[in-house]
Order: sequence, then C-alpha cells, then structure tokens
Amino acid sequence: MKHASHPRIVKRLKRANGHLAFVIAMLEVGRRCVDLAQQLHAVESAITNAKRALIHDHIQHCLGDGVGSDEVTPAAALDEFKQLAKYL
Repeated sequence: MKHASHPRIVKRLKRANGHLAFVIAMLEVGRRCVDLAQQLHAVESAITNAKRALIHDHIQHCLGDGVGSDEVTPAAALDEFKQLAKYL
C-alpha cells in the first residue's frame, strides 16, 4: 500500500543519500574528523526523521483508520503497534 507521505519520505531519503555521498567524498580527500562527524550526524538525523515520519503515518492511516473502518481488528492493530514501537 502506498501512503500519501511516501513521496515526501523518498525525497528526504534521496537528500540524505546525496549528503552521505558527499560525506564519503569528504573522507576520501581527508577532511577533518570534526567536520565528518558533524555531517554524519546530519545524515543520521535525516534518516531518523524519515523513519519516524513513515512509522507515524503508518500508525495513523493503517492502524488508526483501519480499526475505525473494521479493516484491522483492535488486537491486530495493538500487536503491530508494539512491533513498530521498537523502531521509534
């Protein structure tokens, strides 16, 4: 199932991918470790934010709306929520 948020998440991940490629290039030319650590932190944050957006969207639209429309049982939604919670 494609969520409405997927195109935005793809855009975020592509930006993070480009940023990561830049960090690799920085490593190859011998940039300072402090600069590298800062840039890697930015990449990590971008990926974490993309993951969080994906999970929140799934909880809202697949679990929340699914239970309200009888597509998902409350027990199944709770079980899936527990599985997702470890990734937040």
